[in-house]
Amino acid sequence: MSVETTSNLVARMSVSLPEEQLWELDAVVKAKGYASRSQAISDMLHNWLVEHKRESGTEVMVGTITLFYDNTVRGLQKKLADLQYENIAEVISSLHVHLAGNQTLEVILVQGPAVKLQELTDELSTLRGVIFGRMQLAAAIIPQLHPLPDVPLHIKKSMKASARGNDEKKRTSFKVRKHR
Repeated sequence: MSVETTSNLVARMSVSLPEEQLWELDAVVKAKGYASRSQAISDMLHNWLVEHKRESGTEVMVGTITLFYDNTVRGLQKKLADLQYENIAEVISSLHVHLAGNQTLEVILVQGPAVKLQELTDELSTLRGVIFGRMQLAAAIIPQLHPLPDVPLHIKKSMKASARGNDEKKRTSFKVRKHR
């Protein structure tokens, strides 16, 4: 394989392939509507690199967790909400749509280390009543819009303990007081 730089944005390389693979590549290029082999190969390489970063687990990535679940399963929606709250540092937003047949589709926007996001996906997907769960990541991040306030550690711990599912009767309210 040889590489030739043509500008700051693009590098040209040549690749040798068995003839049969080239025919398969041409079929994919045509079927998917790519403008060229280069565009198709670039897309495949990008997907492979994103997957590699996801598998390494240390890189901060952005993505979605898609859940499809039976909303008649007792306590499932509360468990899903509690898990999202417990992982508030990774969960950016969520959207759910009620479907026919007592089913719900939920899409959760997430950002964080890939390994942590996979753990969250596994935890959500394996709850009783979840029919399908899948994570899709991109090698990008959402820029921080506002700096986070310094929340005292004891309040963070109390909030996390509250989210773990204490009985509704035992829930504590938190008041944040400003010290002068």
